[in-house]
Amino acid sequence: MKEQTDFGFKKVAKQEKQKLVKEVFDSVANKYDVMNNIMSFGAHKLWKHYTIESSLVSAGDKVLDVAGGTGDLSIAFRKKVGNNGKVVLGDINQKMLHEGRKNLIDKGAFGVDFVKLNAESLPFKDNSFDCVSIAFGLRNVTDKDKALKEMFRVLKQQGRLLILEFSKVNSELIKKFYDFYSFNIIPKIGSIVANDEDSYRYLVESIRKQPNQESLKKMVLDAGFGFCEYQNLSSGIVALHKGVKI
Repeated sequence: MKEQTDFGFKKVAKQEKQKLVKEVFDSVANKYDVMNNIMSFGAHKLWKHYTIESSLVSAGDKVLDVAGGTGDLSIAFRKKVGNNGKVVLGDINQKMLHEGRKNLIDKGAFGVDFVKLNAESLPFKDNSFDCVSIAFGLRNVTDKDKALKEMFRVLKQQGRLLILEFSKVNSELIKKFYDFYSFNIIPKIGSIVANDEDSYRYLVESIRKQPNQESLKKMVLDAGFGFCEYQNLSSGIVALHKGVKI
């Protein structure tokens, strides 16, 4: 029997998940930013701003933005690192990279490198970056442990890992509303705005399969990081995990 993994609430062969995730993001790429704004009521911008401000990135740093998508974090990191720094926006999906490039050009953000990459096998030398970020992308990775070890490998000593991801809500009242909104409203919005209900149903389901805050913290430490802490944002709808390579 082929080894299986989660694809939303379904079980699929492990080697098939990457292809299925690609199809999802091929479908939603050109409506990705619009849908993020609608689904989160604009809160995703606040979550990302908090991530940037927590990064400790400064002028001259080298930053890798994994699953960088349409480039929100890369744009902000580019301003932080200045002309002597470097930002690489990496994504496994070519259509998302295309949207990211268009977005950065439209916003006048130049000097970012675009690389098609797989988080499980990063095409960079050991100890290359001061900071590695991944925002709302880890849950789509087939082998999360392998990806975390790769991020550890490419970070310099004292380098920082930032994982911004949907997590487990810590309020029962909010959870009830959030679940109703997620399963009943978001797929319908996806159908109307992006003409794709199934992809947004998968994205909602994938959030529920994401490791909780403490489990992800343990995964980061097990990958080799000497320190990890997290902050819950919006009552745990989202959590920011910060790891340090010691």
